[in-house]
Amino acid sequence: MLNVENKGKLGQFPLVSGHSAEVLDIDFSPHNPNIIGSASEDGYAKVWQIPDGGLTETLTNAAQSLSGHKRKVGTLNFNPVASNVLATTSTDFTVKIWDIEKGDATYTIEGHTDIIQSSAWNYNGQHFATASKDKKVRVIDPRTNSIVSEVEAHAGVKGMRVTFLGRKEKIFTMGFSKTSERQFSLWDHRNFGTPLHSENIDTASGILMPFYDDDTNILYLAGKGDGNVRYYEVVDEDPYIFYLTEFKSATPQRGMCMVPKTAMDTSVCEIARLLKVTQSAIEPISFTVPRKSDIFQDDLYPPTFSGEASLSANEWFSGKNAEPKTTQLGPTYVAPKAQAPTQFQAAKVVETPKSGKELEKQIEEQKKRIAALEAELKKKDEKIAQLEGQ
Repeated sequence: MLNVENKGKLGQFPLVSGHSAEVLDIDFSPHNPNIIGSASEDGYAKVWQIPDGGLTETLTNAAQSLSGHKRKVGTLNFNPVASNVLATTSTDFTVKIWDIEKGDATYTIEGHTDIIQSSAWNYNGQHFATASKDKKVRVIDPRTNSIVSEVEAHAGVKGMRVTFLGRKEKIFTMGFSKTSERQFSLWDHRNFGTPLHSENIDTASGILMPFYDDDTNILYLAGKGDGNVRYYEVVDEDPYIFYLTEFKSATPQRGMCMVPKTAMDTSVCEIARLLKVTQSAIEPISFTVPRKSDIFQDDLYPPTFSGEASLSANEWFSGKNAEPKTTQLGPTYVAPKAQAPTQFQAAKVVETPKSGKELEKQIEEQKKRIAALEAELKKKDEKIAQLEGQ
């Protein structure tokens, strides 16, 4: 971990490096900033525990390796309410819900018919949504091991993204129309049918990445491969979504993430901050509301997620529900104390299939071994023929 206050070029620094194939997704635990999950083409999801103060050397040994998927792991998401509960999706068309402390996949949800491209928990961690290559969005109740509703969201064949809109309990999807226009739709997942609102944006090819601020009801859409960030206000009445304005940049973004609200600079009325990943840098994009006074503006900062877990993993798996804990920002705000390192138990080892590159390498090695054995047999046959000729 690097100090965000240290700006400028960096030399060599320690890495988290333990997968044998490409990493496809990462997620920070919302309850412990020192815990990170990673998903990879090698078929594993891994959990990493970063020491206080950051890394001093490259970390290669994961705190927990989660094996059980039969193919590459594409996405992972920590539960927003329960500590140490993690959801993963795979190209084996399954969703697994893990207790990462024990290393067990408590639930495995089947029913998808194609690759899962995106996934998200709802506000209180009771439901889980997926967007699949078969053009469908599904809402899952993990603890009943069932898909409770689904809908064909976008007609285009390109990628799709899905997210829940906080307390509003609406689902927001991004995809493409039949004519390859970038398109978004808003849904009530309790009554899937036609979208509450749908809108075409442009004909760019990059997938839109959504980031929703539940405190201000503002939705940010960052286009992968372009430098723009559009933002909208979400309301409870038709047409539900209003365009506000757009941040423009000539530098395209390869990725994006949203900084937690508790890290905002309230003295300048900062309401959101996105971290933009480019080819060679990480750039912060700050969104502020102009105010003349330097007094804390409480109307901009309602109670926000505190970063503390409401339930333990055991409580959540036993069926308990809870709302996320909140805190009030401002001059009296005190950040929660650092958590003690999690004591991970040894996970049950499940043999995970090798990646394509590993299989190709293994096949080549076997071919060489077979060729060597065949050559050895040929020599023995020739020697036997010579002896018989004598």
